[in-house]
This record gives sequence, C-alpha cells and structure tokens, in this order.
Amino acid sequence: MSIDTPEQIVPQAPTLEMVAHEAGVSRATVSRVVNGSTAVTPQVTAVVNAAIEKLNYVPNRAARSLASRRTNVIALIVPEQTSIVFSDPFFAAVIQGVAVYLNDTDYTLNLLIASETSSDKTRRYLLGGNVDGALVVSHHSGDHSYTRLGQKLPIVFGGRPLTPELDDSYFVDVDNVAAARSATEHLISLGRTRIATVAGPQDMPPGVDRLRGWREAMDAAGLTDDLVEIGGFSPASGADAMGRLLDRDPSIDAIFFANDQMAAGAYPVLRERGLSIPQDIAVAGFDDDPLGTALSPTLTTVHQPSSELGAGMAAALVRLIAKEEIERATIMPTSLVVRESSKAPLR
Repeated sequence: MSIDTPEQIVPQAPTLEMVAHEAGVSRATVSRVVNGSTAVTPQVTAVVNAAIEKLNYVPNRAARSLASRRTNVIALIVPEQTSIVFSDPFFAAVIQGVAVYLNDTDYTLNLLIASETSSDKTRRYLLGGNVDGALVVSHHSGDHSYTRLGQKLPIVFGGRPLTPELDDSYFVDVDNVAAARSATEHLISLGRTRIATVAGPQDMPPGVDRLRGWREAMDAAGLTDDLVEIGGFSPASGADAMGRLLDRDPSIDAIFFANDQMAAGAYPVLRERGLSIPQDIAVAGFDDDPLGTALSPTLTTVHQPSSELGAGMAAALVRLIAKEEIERATIMPTSLVVRESSKAPLR
C-alpha cells in the first residue's frame, strides 16, 4: 500500500518559470506580459497568454504590488451611518455603478462605511499603502478627514465638496441648482403660489445647491421664499419637516423635497392633515429612486443618473491613477419626471 506524500495531495501551483518554459521565452518576458507592458510584441504576448491559460497560472498579486507599487485596489468611502447607507437607494445605485465599471478593469473595490467616529482609522488605512485611490460619496463640509489627502492619494468625490480646502478636488456631480430650479418652476407653472421646500442638510452640496435652485425659481416668479425647513434626507426627517411647515402655514399648496425619501415620509402627514395630493398640495422630489413609483399618487421627481454617476467617478479615478489629465468637474444631466403628484390643477 502506497502512502500519498504532501506533494501528491496538493499539486504545485504553476510558477512564472513554468510559464516561461512552456512559452519558450524568458521569465522577464512573461513578467512583462503579466504586468501589461507594451514592450512585448503581440505575437509573443499571444504565446505567453496561451501558456498562462494552459497552465492555469495565477499571478502573485503581492509580488506584483511590490514591484509596481500598485495594489490594484480602490476604496469607496461613504462617510455616513450604516443604517443610512443601506436604507437609501441612492447609495446602492452609486455603488453598483462603481462596481460594474471596475469589473472591466484589474481593480478590486473596497467599500468603507466611514462614520464620524471611524474617520481617523479610515484616513490611516488610505495612507497605509492599501489602495491606489479613493472615491468619496456623501461628503459633509465639517468632515476634514480628506483635506489635503488628495495631495498624497488620487481621490474623486461624488458631489461638489463644500470644504474650501477641497476646492481643487476632482468630482462628478449633477447640476443640483438647475435641477431644483426646474422642479420648482414646474410647480409654479401649475398656478401654485404658496410653495414650500424641505431642503437637505446644509453641510452637504446637494442640500445647499437644491435649496439655492428653489430660491432662484421662487425669486424669479416674485414669490415668497421663506417657507423652508431642513431635513436629513430620511423619511422620518421629511415627515417632521412637513409637520413643522404646515404648523407655520396651513395654506401651502405645493412643496419641493430635496430627495424622494423625505417626500415619501411626508405623504402620511399630508393625509393626516386632510390634504389631498395633488388637488390640495402638489409634491415634487429629487433622485427618482424606485420608491417614487411605489407611492400613491406616484411622485414627480428629478431623475439623476445615480448609477452612471458612480461609473463616472470610477472612470475618472482610474484615469487619475494612470496620471492622465482630466477635467476637475464632470457634470451629468438630469431630467424632470412628471407623475401624478403634480398633475392636477389647484382646486
């Protein structure tokens, strides 16, 4: 009876030298092909790749990282509480867009949910040689974790940073001012005159810019722009803000919410106050997340391409890592989707 040796039980993994022998080339040539060098002819590259496939050779990522000073890892940082990240469809769409784009590259995606308490740990991780670059979504102006970090690591932001020290940063965004103005102009076109807004947090670009767009439309129409409450981009904050607005002025006949989540939270409050949507009060939101079509009546909203925004961020970062020149600001288009919540005339 024979006894299996460890070598018989676990076959030796193919090595760079074995690939070189199979292809009939030097070890250095195989290394160049594996690392994507353009110094090897297409014919030799094809022979080496055929040997790699035949032997099922898997490059040693650690060794390649040491040689190239690259990790082939990109971090996606969301400086929010976990409960917010996993309850808001916006984040899911952005993450999906990033992941789908990186599928066609050599990069692996690391998702870091970095709340305020873990920002120092996140910063140490980013500067510890663990990633080649970072994407930051939902940045708050009071968070200085990423100030001057772009001087040491390629970074692309999702949304225009509000922190002055980040004015020269790279970012991908939509024109939140113009989009909010368009939604408000739509409400005005219905003949509504007591138009309120629930704005987002004023330490975040979407909160600031969408409030500005609402004010611009109201001022241009000669309407009062003091019916403002600040929410937190959550359904609960939308409900609370709606209640405060109606306590201040029960004659409100239209309202623009800075995101669909807050609009959804306000629906039950409006019904409790005996107000019919859209006959008594027209409603518009922002994001065009799936919740809007599940509401009754369906929600008029600004569509922003959240998944494409994520893909655009990833594309910009990959180019930055490759030291290509790119525009600091990439602005993606939005469109107004008119649904049942704003179709009826004021009664």
